[in-house]
Amino acid sequence: MSSSASSPSLKIGIVGFGRFGQFLAKTMIKQGHTLTATSRTDYSEVCLQMGIQFFRDVSAFLASDMDVILLSTSILSLSEVVRSMPLTCLKRPTLFVDVLSVKEHPRDLLLRVLPEESDILCTHPMFGPMTAKDGWRDMTFMYEKVRIRDEASCTKFLQIFASEGCKMVEMSCEEHDKAAAKTQFITHTIGRTLGEMDVKPTPIDTKGFQALVQLKETMMRNSFDLYSGIFTHNRFATQELENLEHALYKVKEMLVQRMNEMQDQERIES
Repeated sequence: MSSSASSPSLKIGIVGFGRFGQFLAKTMIKQGHTLTATSRTDYSEVCLQMGIQFFRDVSAFLASDMDVILLSTSILSLSEVVRSMPLTCLKRPTLFVDVLSVKEHPRDLLLRVLPEESDILCTHPMFGPMTAKDGWRDMTFMYEKVRIRDEASCTKFLQIFASEGCKMVEMSCEEHDKAAAKTQFITHTIGRTLGEMDVKPTPIDTKGFQALVQLKETMMRNSFDLYSGIFTHNRFATQELENLEHALYKVKEMLVQRMNEMQDQERIES
């Protein structure tokens, strides 16, 4: 159960109101925050049902005097979306927060493009609509305070996740991308590879194979844009892909060597 009822509410504007933006919005509304949204796709009907004001006009969205602007676009579209925003329409210094699966890319972009007086908080909720369908408790939430002057607003925003029981992990964007290349990117890659192999359940599945099928199904539900964005905009991902290729080659080499040794032994014995 959320403990945030006593915390001051925030006025939060969400840029990019797709599946993940809607997922975050549901909990923010439950906690009593006031939300607005804008997106390249018309989500006005969805927003109406959720009690959120939807703006087709980005200028009007930016001028609506928000405490926080939450960037929930795709990795691949972030640069285009942010650079096209008429930031002069902002009425006051605002906290910008991104929730992308890569971190150095949005950090560097926001530092280049946003007004100097805008605060920047880079975050990555390490969960989504499928993995956190029963709540956010014990789910990991990574963040870096890239440029924060208004500590109060930043703390209020982080409390959204802390009050739901998230494991709050503060680390640099570089540390995140280095770790995520070894974990998230490799997980997506294995799942995509199993998808290309078209693995399916059989009548004699082991628990291990059932886990692999579940991994494939989970990863294939994610868009290829997400996967390619994680690869393209994480500078550590290329090396991890090469490490995976090398490891598969080594395993194959070991198997072939053992097979040859056994065949040689059989020839000697016969």
